[in-house]
Amino acid sequence: MNIAKKYPKIFSHLNDTKFVDEMRDLVVVDENFDDIDSDEFDVFDPEDYNFMIYITPRLQDTIGKEAMKTLVQKLAKVGEFESFYADDVDLYGVKSSLDEDGIAHFILMIFEKELL
Repeated sequence: MNIAKKYPKIFSHLNDTKFVDEMRDLVVVDENFDDIDSDEFDVFDPEDYNFMIYITPRLQDTIGKEAMKTLVQKLAKVGEFESFYADDVDLYGVKSSLDEDGIAHFILMIFEKELL
């Protein structure tokens, strides 16, 4: 899949698209598992949040600080997540039945449709 074609507004605002080949270059979604060595474990209990989401600096800079705050508010209200917690404007824990790619697509769609 060509993410530049799927999210043209995002790509038109990116400063450097040379190294953006996959969604993970913009939004990192990882399964949250019981890892006692992880710093995030204290914040995102795997029983409550089965995925961790990180918005990369590249996308944060493209979107802007105010829009990032708006994104957090929108994500907290959407029905795609059973639970949502924003530890920071760029780091979230979610409980969802979607997989990693589904969550990344969902977040990029929100950026594409509502914030740019």
